[in-house]
Amino acid sequence: MAPQSSLYDTLSNLLNPLSLTGRHRSTSDISDGLKKIRRIVLTEGIPEVPNRPALRPKIWKLMLKVDNLNAEDYLRWVSMGPSSDSHKIKNDTFRTLATDTQFKGKVKEDMLIRLLEAFVWKITSTEMEDEGQPFKYVQGMNVLSAPFLYAMPSQLEAFACFSTFIENGCPLYVQPSLKGVHEGLKLLDKCLEIVDQELYDKLYSKNLKAEIYAFPSVMTLCACTPPLEEVLKLWDFLLAFGLHLNVLCVIAQLLLMRQELMDSQSPMKILRTFPTLNARPIIGITVALVKDIPEDLYKELVNHPFIP
Repeated sequence: MAPQSSLYDTLSNLLNPLSLTGRHRSTSDISDGLKKIRRIVLTEGIPEVPNRPALRPKIWKLMLKVDNLNAEDYLRWVSMGPSSDSHKIKNDTFRTLATDTQFKGKVKEDMLIRLLEAFVWKITSTEMEDEGQPFKYVQGMNVLSAPFLYAMPSQLEAFACFSTFIENGCPLYVQPSLKGVHEGLKLLDKCLEIVDQELYDKLYSKNLKAEIYAFPSVMTLCACTPPLEEVLKLWDFLLAFGLHLNVLCVIAQLLLMRQELMDSQSPMKILRTFPTLNARPIIGITVALVKDIPEDLYKELVNHPFIP
């Protein structure tokens, strides 16, 4: 593994706007730069070097293609105050990552409320209605917004990334019916049956379908499982390679506790609270699992967060 400072310098150079989009850069040069960034995220993770600016915000914005921050619109939506979903939002925000003292120390409840209210105003505005966007505020959005508020330097950047993430990355996850989430859970069962028939049969024999034990992990892209620092590392991977891979990340967590599940007479007692997140082994197993998924099923997996 390369030293953190060396990796940091390599990524910093790759993230230099001139390196990615300079006037003398060809499309293939830009593509190569993005591939190198993704490769480092996959094999090494994003380095954190004391007294040097965090690279995660830049990388997340790059992967989400957020290159324009419209402060005027954001301030207008914030100024509109409580939305029609205000009671739902306030019923969720105080519980967001409630046991994570690091998160609570940095992200106050009013920040969550402000971002989510502004998002509701955005998606219910005339322009969005004309586009027929198939989503609205649903429970779980509060948890999905938390990593952005924690990782981004400003609330404006957090809002821009969260909005893009929801609108382009997983709009079917926030339909009133949670269509994408339920589809993800069905796909989890299908994938588990293929990659580990024995474990699938064991859980099935106990009437344990993914809908019962994996709903929070799929709905929140594992952000419900502490610690937050590991969630951020897992999201580095998901934002770089595709949110659909979260389904396989959940299977990876099952495989990490496979023996315990196989030996237990009551596996639901184990599954009721997933073990603390450890991103690197989960990512490693997930990448290996991709090779075992048939092409047609993998296509379903890729499409399920945003294609009906």
